[in-house]
Amino acid sequence: MGPGAPTSPPPPWRPLLCFALLLCWGTSEANEQHAELPPRGWNSYDSFSWIVDENAFMQNAKILAEKLLPHGYKYAVIDYLWYRKYVDGAYTDSYGFDNIDEWGRPFPDLQRFPSSRSDKGFSQIANKIHGMGLKFGIHLMKGISLQAVNENTPILDIKTGKPYIEDGQQWTARDIGLTHRTCAWMPHGFMSVNTDIGAGRAFLRSLYRQYADWGVDFVKVDCIFGTDYSPKEIITVSELLQELDRPIILSISPGTEVTPALAKNISQYVNMYRITGDDWDSWKDVSSHFDVSSSFAAANKIGATGLLGRSWPDLDMLPFGWLTNAGINQGPHRKCDLTSDEQRTQMALWSMAKSPLMYGGDLIHLDNDTLSIITNPTLLKINHYSINNMEFHHVYSERISKEDEHSSHFKSQDHVHLLKDDGVALGLTTCSDDKTNGWYMFSQHGKSDHICRNYGMQDDKNISFCLGKTKPLLTLDDTIVHTEDYHSKFHLENMNIDNACLDASPSRRQTASDIKIPLFSRCRWHAMQMWELNEKGKLVSSYSRLCAILEASNKRVVTTGARSWVATGSKGEIYLAFFNLDSISRKITARLSDLEKVLGRGFIRFRRSTCGCTDVWSGRNLGPVKEEISAVVNSHGSMVFEITC
Repeated sequence: MGPGAPTSPPPPWRPLLCFALLLCWGTSEANEQHAELPPRGWNSYDSFSWIVDENAFMQNAKILAEKLLPHGYKYAVIDYLWYRKYVDGAYTDSYGFDNIDEWGRPFPDLQRFPSSRSDKGFSQIANKIHGMGLKFGIHLMKGISLQAVNENTPILDIKTGKPYIEDGQQWTARDIGLTHRTCAWMPHGFMSVNTDIGAGRAFLRSLYRQYADWGVDFVKVDCIFGTDYSPKEIITVSELLQELDRPIILSISPGTEVTPALAKNISQYVNMYRITGDDWDSWKDVSSHFDVSSSFAAANKIGATGLLGRSWPDLDMLPFGWLTNAGINQGPHRKCDLTSDEQRTQMALWSMAKSPLMYGGDLIHLDNDTLSIITNPTLLKINHYSINNMEFHHVYSERISKEDEHSSHFKSQDHVHLLKDDGVALGLTTCSDDKTNGWYMFSQHGKSDHICRNYGMQDDKNISFCLGKTKPLLTLDDTIVHTEDYHSKFHLENMNIDNACLDASPSRRQTASDIKIPLFSRCRWHAMQMWELNEKGKLVSSYSRLCAILEASNKRVVTTGARSWVATGSKGEIYLAFFNLDSISRKITARLSDLEKVLGRGFIRFRRSTCGCTDVWSGRNLGPVKEEISAVVNSHGSMVFEITC
């Protein structure tokens, strides 16, 4: 059990409940692993933002069942704010427009989802989705809404059907909501719940029991991972899902600054976890996924143990076809900005990395070219059934001018990618990482008023990064809760700007390619701005309990050079993918001797046999394989080869 897990023993009724669940699920479902393969489906966010309604959702679900279900896309997911009234003044972080029941739990907007009027739930939609052979999913925010806390709603005890009572006290939303831990990018929406007390767990139990009663098969819980890391709540939700009488896949988000070290302590409790910021239809976003996907493959996190089954690093949705823009009150109105080559590159990387495949475009406008990309049979086979998936670091490449595209001349190897270092920025990672050490308190004029870390040398002197340290100042418009927990905490101020304190998480949703820089906002009483320096020289965030790390301010992949991935199939086939991140064509080459080194001695049989090579995108037979595989790859394009002997 990871850090922050509840330490209280399981209730005496749990063994009986687990036995009952086996009877309810039946033998096949009880023995079936959760997310045994990377999940596939459709999610409403990229095409509808938060304003999707029942009619649009059901139309998309019908096409999903007809055209994509035969290819394994089975989850139909309503993304965020399905409980928000679609009226003037409502937007992503508006307050007071959410539907909540007498227990503080959200229920669907009855104007957008009219079938919900019968039960204030999604039961009818779920039944229709199940009738199509699909699975039904919804997006959730962590914890409890600010609206429920302000209305001080009672907490439902699902065992009695009455308000939750413990130690003679009837508990309410104000008792469990951590108002100093509201979601960094939706502060008027939701906050963390205190899972250390029975009332907090009782509230979450009533939530997920309700979702199971609606027929939900998949939940995507947001503002709970990455820089919004809330391990106690993740583990509590995971445990509560195991109490239910139906299997529910658990996906967590967002993935801002997620590393394999951070995922190590949490992947066993979930089935999918985002490892990047939001992916939209820009080449910068696509290219930013190469490093992070490689690191998770190298850490053996692909298909590792998860909640009642397996877990999968999630590269986010496929934003192809007809889309909207992030966070706006508008449905699909524009075409994807990625070129056809760039879409193929994204699909190929997602497949080689075995990421979940969630299509984001409006299926009503699904065109044949997009359909052919997301249903390529070999890529889908790789995505589900390949093994030994990893980046292949031994490719050679050269830029090809237009007149040289048919040349077979081989030149020197290029670096895979370049890094520039124009400054430093704060990142966050798990505190077990040694790179988080080295912070210290610097005194000036007899006052310990700076927190610093050295990051280089110049003229035999240390170069330091410093922030001003102040005690938290409380203002009249801030709600003060659990102040005793913060006696050793402090703000970190920007010394060049008045009343600007360092944030541990961005105040808006981050895209995958956003550059990390120190983020400052108005100083306030919020865990997002509270820090502490421990005895090991680690600067710890009170919001996520992650530790600060100093790194290059624009550490990102520059879109130049070649990348490659390799995997093997169940019948001994080899899958090799070339990716050209450059702005012009490249000739990319892989030698069979290098593949043998990476894949091991079993590859000798492959080399000594007569082997054929097929271009996965075109289906063209490229003939026998000799000493190397070489191809000219378009700008931002990809080629994937299936080698069989």
